[in-house]
Amino acid sequence: MGRECSIPSLKKKLLDEESLVESNTKTLQRKPGWKAMPYILGNDTVERLATFGMQTNFIVYLMKVYNMDQVLAANIMNTWMAVSNVVPLIGAFVADSYLGKFLTIAIASFANLMGLVILMLTAWVPQFHPTQCSIQQQQLGVCNGHTDFQLWILIFGLFWLSIGTGGIRPCSIPFAVDQFDLTTSEGRHGSSRFYSLYYTTQTIVMLINQTLLVYIEDSVSWTLGYGLFTLFMLIAIIVFFAGTRVYSYVQPEGSILSTIAQVLVAARHKQHLHLPSSGDTKGVFYDPTLQNESEEKLPLTKEFRCLNKAALVVEENELNGDGSSKDPWRLCSIQQIEELKCMLKIIPIWVSSIIVFIPIGQLSIFSISQALKMDRYIGNFEIHAGSVSVITLIAIGIFLPFYDQVISPLLEKITKQEQGLTTLQRIGLGHGSAILSVLVAGLVEKRRRELAISTLDSKGVAPMSVMWLAPQFLLIAFCHIFGTVGYTEFFNKESPNSMRSISNSLLCLNLSVGSNLSTFIVNIVHSYTGKQGEVDWLDSDINKGRLEYFYFIIAGLAVLNLCYFIFCARRYRYKATSLKG
Repeated sequence: MGRECSIPSLKKKLLDEESLVESNTKTLQRKPGWKAMPYILGNDTVERLATFGMQTNFIVYLMKVYNMDQVLAANIMNTWMAVSNVVPLIGAFVADSYLGKFLTIAIASFANLMGLVILMLTAWVPQFHPTQCSIQQQQLGVCNGHTDFQLWILIFGLFWLSIGTGGIRPCSIPFAVDQFDLTTSEGRHGSSRFYSLYYTTQTIVMLINQTLLVYIEDSVSWTLGYGLFTLFMLIAIIVFFAGTRVYSYVQPEGSILSTIAQVLVAARHKQHLHLPSSGDTKGVFYDPTLQNESEEKLPLTKEFRCLNKAALVVEENELNGDGSSKDPWRLCSIQQIEELKCMLKIIPIWVSSIIVFIPIGQLSIFSISQALKMDRYIGNFEIHAGSVSVITLIAIGIFLPFYDQVISPLLEKITKQEQGLTTLQRIGLGHGSAILSVLVAGLVEKRRRELAISTLDSKGVAPMSVMWLAPQFLLIAFCHIFGTVGYTEFFNKESPNSMRSISNSLLCLNLSVGSNLSTFIVNIVHSYTGKQGEVDWLDSDINKGRLEYFYFIIAGLAVLNLCYFIFCARRYRYKATSLKG
């Protein structure tokens, strides 16, 4: 038998101390809300204009300026992107545990600036890159390669850019969310509108990068292009620091790993105790008042009930005179326990986000092969095969604000639900859009291949307009609008304040895991088809391969993933907080 938890004298003592703490609680500064957004969005938009602009054409830069072959250039790019998607986990931990989001973003911004300056110098200073290779030398294969010194200068620049990405990417959105009081209806509406505005500006940035900035790099000067990126980053830093007096700052609370460990150790230490079955449990659990009244207060829940024992108060000597815990490894607060529960609950949902992004990645790669074997003329104008994906960006830029300003308010009136649909419902629509996109892509490819084989064209180009690829890119746009935005909002809303950066960094990690999983699937399909005289589905000649079969496999995986997501979503319970209205 466990010891009795409800001790009347101890309960009265706890209630008296709680009242004293509440009376002495100081109200911190009011959340600035949208007043801080011009600085945060301005900084983020210009920063992405710089970093995304550099990434968009970086493989071409390595091949043209460093005279690298395509394989080496791709390996450097893939390695750098893989590192850049893992480092945010470290940056998020440092921000939430020690430095805070503002200081982490500030330091990372200067690291980004340092990286861009170094890359600008690799294009500007002749000693930092190989001698330019002429067309004749390229044809003869006698181009001068890069030296070890030149390669290490390049890697040094990429190193600083990775550090910058690791600090900015996981903290930017959470820092913006910190500016809204999520305990009020106005604050929750404001944060939801921010996600839509954030991805709208990001889409505009990507359009500029894929058109104007790529043209400057290829046709004018690499030095000018990288010089513009460096200038953009400098402007972003200035804009960010201009809002210093406006921002609301959430102070870090020490090592998050220690907090998690304390809950687990305390729960293990008190595992023999019995939890109160029902009735008034106030005073039985250690539940001190939060110092910041705008912070979300998490009530005790029944999920992962074994962890609740970590907050059981069974002895008077477990508390100090001011009501605080004497030993956090033996007695934890309800807030600590519920914060850990929040992270445990979102992990299954995060797993579902890995596969949903695979159709996006595969369509962006293989649709170029499709476009090259289709009629790309509209009148006398020929569409570049790689430019067809711009349809996705244009659709996001148009429909996302329309959904946020028109459709969402209408749905809200019908469903009586904030934002019209819950975040999980929107994510489900994103899953459905991803499945439809690869199904449509497979059907279009089946028809394109049939026409290409039956035609007498020597190049195997099907008499089929490239605009038949538009539906799949429109569906990918809806996958971003509902899925990507939905996941971002879900992770930021459902994670505790003290772990929001770590939760947001999961969005970077799923891209890394999803990319590796995509590569694994492509290699499996490529290895096991085409054997014993069979057709290789991913043959370099798309008319000989069966790309539509590959699309249907991706669709099947996406359907299984949707079933898993529905299973998790139906059992998920949204984070409960003490709200003000």
